[in-house]
Amino acid sequence: MSKKVKRLFKKLISYSGIFFFVLAAGMLWWQLRNYSLHDIFHAIINIPLLNLAAACMACLAGYFALALYDYLALNYVGESKKVSWWKWMLAGMLGFAISNNAGHAVVSGGAIRYRLYTRWRIRGGDIVKMLTISGFTYFLGCASIVIIGYFLIPHDLLGATPGARMGINALFAFCLAAVTAYFAVTIIFRKKSVKIGQIRFQIPSTKMATTQMLLGMTDSVLAGLVLYFCLIPFVNIPFGVFIGLFVIAQTMGVFSQVPGGIGVFETIFLVALPDTVDKADIFGALLAFRIIYYVLPLIGVGGLFFIYERWLHAQMHRWKEQVKQKLPQIPSLPRRTRNRK
Repeated sequence: MSKKVKRLFKKLISYSGIFFFVLAAGMLWWQLRNYSLHDIFHAIINIPLLNLAAACMACLAGYFALALYDYLALNYVGESKKVSWWKWMLAGMLGFAISNNAGHAVVSGGAIRYRLYTRWRIRGGDIVKMLTISGFTYFLGCASIVIIGYFLIPHDLLGATPGARMGINALFAFCLAAVTAYFAVTIIFRKKSVKIGQIRFQIPSTKMATTQMLLGMTDSVLAGLVLYFCLIPFVNIPFGVFIGLFVIAQTMGVFSQVPGGIGVFETIFLVALPDTVDKADIFGALLAFRIIYYVLPLIGVGGLFFIYERWLHAQMHRWKEQVKQKLPQIPSLPRRTRNRK
């Protein structure tokens, strides 16, 4: 592949996010064209406080599960003892809070992790390995729930939408093949490594792959519970059907390259749920989900990061002052004067 083709390919990937965002925005407008902003706001305030509290608790547990991605990745590179528990929790939660909102997880979440982990004496090559293994953990969890959800979601749920059934079948086949291939690699190439560029990756064990899959599934289920608690006051849907639909919508949002999957995620839910359900209520629940799962963690963990940065700055200033006090005072040398005759 020539450099010109590579540049064109990268541009297409970059602009694909804009295309999917515009497409999703158009579909959202079509679905909500008969509702006013007042209807949507009314739907949000109609969510019971108990449901909102349960959604917030599920969000907190979900971000703790996301932080465990970093702990698992630190174990993979053999540096878990070097980083304190509160540090990998801060890096994991902050990294995912940023990448969930900004999209492009490797760039956005990876940048903040690189800033923190290099400060904590983790090598750059190991950070790349951590980001890679965390990406596989997320993918394994999502792919596993897509496979399970494929059998739980009624086949006529998305059948009315042109091309939807074909897309779901293709997504199921891709996820099944990918999960099978990942576990096959851990068995066939056990205790071996592969070199990509200047970095050598150790093939994960089957035990670690299973842990990755379970952790990724737990994260997706907890994220789904946030929306489920906001949604059930308006629509009666079995959780098994819901979580399959949730992960499919979330996966489509990730593949679209739109930051946070905004618009794409909502469109899939609005299309999939029956026409008898008030679309304004559904969109209100989706908006409440975005505020709880995306906005509040970014504000909360971002605030903790700001406090940590200020504390670290104060510590460094204090250390400099202590070093200055301990250094011996060097007497000033007398000026040399020339002897005059």
